[in-house]
Amino acid sequence: MSLRLIFMGTPEFSVPTLLELVAHGHEIAAVYTRVAKPAGRGMKLQLSPVEQEARRLGIPVVTPATLKTPEALDEFRGYQADAAVVVAYGMILPQAILDTPKLGCFNLHASLLPRWRGAAPINRAIMAGDAETGVMVMKMDIGLDTGDVAMAERLAITDTMTASDLHDALAPLGGDLMVRAMAALERGKLQLTPQSGEGVTYAAKIDKAEAHIDWAKPARDVLRHIHGLSSFPGAWSEMPLDGASQRVKILRCEIADSSGEPGSVLDDRLKIACAQGALRVLELQRAGKRPMKADEFLRGTSLKPPARLS
Repeated sequence: MSLRLIFMGTPEFSVPTLLELVAHGHEIAAVYTRVAKPAGRGMKLQLSPVEQEARRLGIPVVTPATLKTPEALDEFRGYQADAAVVVAYGMILPQAILDTPKLGCFNLHASLLPRWRGAAPINRAIMAGDAETGVMVMKMDIGLDTGDVAMAERLAITDTMTASDLHDALAPLGGDLMVRAMAALERGKLQLTPQSGEGVTYAAKIDKAEAHIDWAKPARDVLRHIHGLSSFPGAWSEMPLDGASQRVKILRCEIADSSGEPGSVLDDRLKIACAQGALRVLELQRAGKRPMKADEFLRGTSLKPPARLS
């Protein structure tokens, strides 16, 4: 047997779950995703990654501007789904929608709930210095990621991981977890556990104002800040280049032995002093340019002591 599902998702993170559900024989009655947006230099309409996959698979795609109208509810009900699977959809589901599938609506969330409820759990886990994170399948209620949890998978966060790295590790892990959850739901064996009232934190959406690097912090804190914002929006600092101060994004770094005035360049291989310790920059990106490794960057410019980053 298989379930008749509505899938709701938008970014690349959602795609592995959709593909896993299809591969395991579940019937996807419709895919709900956010409407195409202008992107790139030509500002052409860009379909979401989920819509691109759904169209390739021949699955009907729905892109409502809201789910709160009677018409939207009637259309949702018309698919007569057993359950809905939601992965980074990007739109709030009203109670009437949540109540429609007979088995409920199930969300894949990229944190170990109740820690990091909200919009940016991957970034916030890295930036906070967490030792681990994971993915959880939750039966949705009207609250913000407050529903009962069904299943979880954990994953260690190392200091080498960027948000992009962690995203790419959690996405397939989540797809596998949701398939197992839907198999248990189909058998009537899915067990739900209320979330703890302790340890609740919120993963607020990343504000670009957070991206400025503060070298007057310990090296590991700076590293986690940089990696938590890599590759988007990218943590940045002002560097003295070509006779002027230029904003440069730092995408990847590592802890280095040394000390000095915070922000000062300590050698000719991009070792930068922090309040405690130092970091060596491994990958960076100048405005309007592609990302590049530090050695490639240094072939085209000179950044040596006593230069200083602001």
